[in-house]
Amino acid sequence: MPKKHGKKYLEALKLLEPGKLYQPQEAIALLKKMNYVKFDPTLEVHMRLGVDPRHADQMVRGVALLPAGTGKDVKVLVFAQGEKAREAEAAGADFVGLDDLIKQIENDWLGFDVAIATPDVMPKIGRLGRKLGPRGLMPNPKTGTVTMDVARAVNEVKAGRVEFRIDRTALLHVPAGKLSFSDEALLSNVAAIIDAVMRAKPASSKGAYIRNIVLASTMSPGVPLDLQSALSLRV
Repeated sequence: MPKKHGKKYLEALKLLEPGKLYQPQEAIALLKKMNYVKFDPTLEVHMRLGVDPRHADQMVRGVALLPAGTGKDVKVLVFAQGEKAREAEAAGADFVGLDDLIKQIENDWLGFDVAIATPDVMPKIGRLGRKLGPRGLMPNPKTGTVTMDVARAVNEVKAGRVEFRIDRTALLHVPAGKLSFSDEALLSNVAAIIDAVMRAKPASSKGAYIRNIVLASTMSPGVPLDLQSALSLRV
């Protein structure tokens, strides 16, 4: 926490009732009241899951389609050739190509937020794994970014598609739009995220799958949710 924000952060923290679990609507309203930054912060959904990510069959990853969008101008790159490249361009992809884009990325250019590829070009872009993989940018069929329906994929990303993947401590961190969105819009986005995470539950998961859910905005304290109320939001 930067020193210049320390006092404001502590003032925001005082608005939380110790030990209280909040209804989702209450949490969103409280985060708006807590907000002290001079930019439009992102609302984030943090979840602790009851899985062991050390086991491959308990990895949790997937995508959520946010009904109200992300509030962010997402730069989309598509690796494709021929007709599929033209479809991607028509759908509004920001960068479309193959060999030229591969060369730029090998030269450390990463001016995009999401990469999509058609299956036929994956052998060519496989060598980019070391650069794109650690940044979560490598196209992957599990997240719908390796597909022949590039137009649909581009449209979904532009409209509000977010990926999630559990970290080594069994936590998920998923953006849910800008805090300036209406309460109803944010609530619908949070509901879509919870629903997508539930759908991604591994078959091998035993016991409580979602242990807790916290909402936070950029540089704000986290607001813990009443779990049953949060799970009832599922779309």
